[in-house]
Formats: sequence, C-alpha cells, structure tokens
Amino acid sequence: MAEPRQAPRLDQPREPRRLKLPRFDPESFGRWSEAIARALGTARFLVYMSVFILLWVGWNTLAPSGWRFDPYTFTFLTLILSLQASYAAPLILLAQNRQADRDRLSLEEDRRRAAAQKADTEYLTREIASLRLAIGEVATRDFLRSELGRLAEELEDRQRGKKKRSKAPSGEPDDHADTDA
Repeated sequence: MAEPRQAPRLDQPREPRRLKLPRFDPESFGRWSEAIARALGTARFLVYMSVFILLWVGWNTLAPSGWRFDPYTFTFLTLILSLQASYAAPLILLAQNRQADRDRLSLEEDRRRAAAQKADTEYLTREIASLRLAIGEVATRDFLRSELGRLAEELEDRQRGKKKRSKAPSGEPDDHADTDA
C-alpha cells in the first residue's frame, strides 16, 4: 500500500521547484572566454575571417548555380556572421570584466604596498632625525683631525724646545725652556 500523501504545511515555505541546469566552473568559462577574446583581437583572425568571407562570396558568385549553397544575396553568410558577432561580443565583455577585476586587485595591492612603503619611509626619516640629534655632540672626523694636528704641532714644539736646551751653555738660563716639563 502506498503511503498517504501529507498535506503541505502552511507555516513553512515550499521548496522552490527550479529547473536543474548543468553546473559549470565560472573560472574555467572565464579563461575560455579570455582565450577566445584574445584570438578575436589578432590580425591572424582578421586575415582568416577575410579569406573565409572572400571564399564564400567568390564561391557563391562564380560557381555554377548547382554548386552554390547560398544563392540569395548571401543570407546564410549574414546569419553566420551575426551569430558569430552575437557570441563574440558577450565573450569579449566577459574577458574585459575579468581584466578589470584583475586590474582593480592589482591597483589595491599597489596602494597597500605604497602605503606600507610610505609608513616605512616616514619611520626611517624619524629614526635618522633622532640619530642626528643624538649624535649632535659627538666629535666629527674634521674636529678630530684638527685636534690631532694641533697636538702634533705642540709635540713638535716641545721637541724643538728640548733640543735648544741641550745646545744652550750650562750656566746661562734658557729663555725658551719649557718650565712645566
């Protein structure tokens, strides 16, 4: 015996009855559309399409009447080109949207990096300024050179003074003698 069908409950929403469509990966579809858009935007595509159209027109114009497959003012060619354009335009737009999304993410990353770099630069600038303030009273290379030069001259003067004393007669006082030596 079949189970009795339960009456639908009025306090709960019904399950939506939707048509089950096949699932597809939007990322792979996007890559596919970018590949098509990339191919449609090349000179090779334009040359091939031009050759195809010229062959079509030539065949359906110059071939015997029994061999022509598009005898009316190229209606079938127009249909094929319209169909190609109707699919190409959305695929190109999809590829452009994906590129715009990538550009936006790249721009956001560039802005983030620029802000971090600016913060690092400002930090380093403050650190260098504080080091300059801290080093303000430290002797510089030029100061040390001048002091060493002055001390060297002073030592040379003392050496000259000792030589003069040793040459002076022992009974006479030396006017140039260094008293604090």
